[in-house]
Amino acid sequence: MKIGLVAGEASGDLLGAGLLRELRARVPDVTFEGVAGPAMLAAGCDQWEPAESLAVMGLVEPLAHIPRLLRLRKSLLRRWQAAPPDVFVGIDAPDFNLGLEKKLRKSGIKTVHYVSPSVWAWRKGRIKTVKEAVDKVLCILPFEKALYDSHGVDAVFVGHPKADSSPESVDAEAARRSLGLGSGELIAVLPGSRAGEVARLGDVLANTAKQLAAARPGIRFVTPAATPLLRSMIEQQLAAAGVADSFLVLDGDSETAMMAADLVLLASGTAALEAALLGKPTIATYRLAPLTYAIAIGMRMVKLEHYTLPNLLTEEPLVPEFMQKQAEPSAIAHAVISMLDDPQRMRMIHREFAKLRTKLALNADQRAADAVIELAQS
Repeated sequence: MKIGLVAGEASGDLLGAGLLRELRARVPDVTFEGVAGPAMLAAGCDQWEPAESLAVMGLVEPLAHIPRLLRLRKSLLRRWQAAPPDVFVGIDAPDFNLGLEKKLRKSGIKTVHYVSPSVWAWRKGRIKTVKEAVDKVLCILPFEKALYDSHGVDAVFVGHPKADSSPESVDAEAARRSLGLGSGELIAVLPGSRAGEVARLGDVLANTAKQLAAARPGIRFVTPAATPLLRSMIEQQLAAAGVADSFLVLDGDSETAMMAADLVLLASGTAALEAALLGKPTIATYRLAPLTYAIAIGMRMVKLEHYTLPNLLTEEPLVPEFMQKQAEPSAIAHAVISMLDDPQRMRMIHREFAKLRTKLALNADQRAADAVIELAQS
């Protein structure tokens, strides 16, 4: 059996690696090829192009990359049409993968899209494209399958891999000891994993920390930096705000930082779900590039009341959100203080997030592999 894959960014690479390991456990002679990151490479994928090549985001920002990405997609299409895989799996990166999947499917190749595009949030019309492009969608959020069922698209809810890998219980004291931190209030601050996010949010969060330090003497902060470049940016922002001495900056290790903290303050994204799966009270903020935000709002592309994944998965929103102009240090600091001063609410949030983990931890790698094999053999 031969599987073709295209994974976008680090998160897609990790998803792909888990899928590859489960497929090999069931089909020992399976081979893999395509666009892959280091984790998929280690899992045995023949890398034609690194996954980082697809790491562009936004509405306006990717425009400069379009010619290169179109050339890459055309090259992949030619290679797989000449030597077809048994199944093609596009992992996330819908703007790249759906177009490729549509053409591969027309060529008679079975196609899977792993991680549904956020059709429930914006650009809902893409569900028609999905229906034309793929034989099966692997959903990681529980409400997505019903949406696809209503449009006649074969979809499987496999659970969320982050829930599978998240620990069932969190020892905050042990996490603090591993970081060399003692008792006292501790906030994990995650300004994002991309340079653009840190550029737009880092100063906001640094100045939020400045207000918190003034209001609550002795409070400490821990920040994981995803890359050396981001660490340098973050350290400059903390120094400019005069709070560097209150921060421990780590090289990666966001999970330990969140486990150690009383509360997590972060850029809205996958990290919000990770924090929830660790049972941590969380406050989220985000700022899009101004032109991207103006286009999204002007064209009414966003259809959500809430933006963070935990708020879409719980009965009531539990994560305060500060988006765009609302992402202002004094407002965010007030929300942090209100949360810290309400231990009863923090305990309730912890209980609700524990239920969320149970709902999502279904062994996604295994379920995804089963679905791919079933399609290959059908």
